[in-house]
Amino acid sequence: MTKSEIKFLDGPQNRWKDFTFTLKVAIEFIKGFRAFQFAGPCVTIFGSARFKTGHPFYEKTVELSGKIAQLGFTVMTGGGPGIMEAANKGAREVGGKSVGCNIVLAHEQHPNPYLDKWVNIKFFFVRRTLLIKYSYAFVVMPGGFGTMNEYFEALTLIQTKMISEFPIVIFDAAFHKELLQHINLMKESGTISPTDSNLFLVTDSVEEAVAYIQKNSIVKFKLQPAKPRKSFGWLMDH
Repeated sequence: MTKSEIKFLDGPQNRWKDFTFTLKVAIEFIKGFRAFQFAGPCVTIFGSARFKTGHPFYEKTVELSGKIAQLGFTVMTGGGPGIMEAANKGAREVGGKSVGCNIVLAHEQHPNPYLDKWVNIKFFFVRRTLLIKYSYAFVVMPGGFGTMNEYFEALTLIQTKMISEFPIVIFDAAFHKELLQHINLMKESGTISPTDSNLFLVTDSVEEAVAYIQKNSIVKFKLQPAKPRKSFGWLMDH
């Protein structure tokens, strides 16, 4: 077969659908921006929705997020159950601020009861952007595909300098053992730089994680206690 004989496949070309999809995405972004206008600076905690109250990962997340909230950060999560609920609960228990960016699924995921503010988002990529936009640090607790998606999104943006070099904490070395082995394989194979593994901390210690976040976010970016801000009703700021 020659170049002139290749028959290219025909795919979706509905311009109206593309246009209306673009409008829907823009509306979702604006909704998120308005909801979290005064939320930050945040620390976003990623993790599985499947761990229940009493599970060691759940309880460790409650402890860790409480310590993070006591640094003055707003704790941000995906707004759902499991690790997300534990993180919001930890912040609430110490009097910290707790927000969530909940995803709308076919099998509806309800916002957890420990949120001071939340927004329901229809698209995962919009949700990931919002979870990253307001955060000065990221914590990766044990989780599944969604957690890995969020982790590598944040890590890639930091690696490529699309966002500042915010600290990332991978919590629980045993759970993430194979993930870390694969990252080492990528480093040995030359698909990432030898220094890219310096972009995150692996730890089992709440104290070490909190100290790392404090040093590499509050101190590094010279964060100061927030001053009172004026909201504008016509912009739906609240």
